[in-house]
Amino acid sequence: MKLKYFPDTDTLYIEFQNNNITESKDLDENTIFDLDADGNICAITFEHASQRTDINHLTVEGIAA
Repeated sequence: MKLKYFPDTDTLYIEFQNNNITESKDLDENTIFDLDADGNICAITFEHASQRTDINHLTVEGIAA
């Protein structure tokens, strides 16, 4: 899993799986789901991230072994 923040566009990108993206779907005007060929969510893009969440504070819990 990867998290990347782009301050120049205020975009937060969360990647769950590094699969080939075959489709992107808009959840709303500021949230995009990237799907693989099997319909699995591989990534989520959040536009205007600093207005929607506290991007300066990240907490990670339950890291897989």
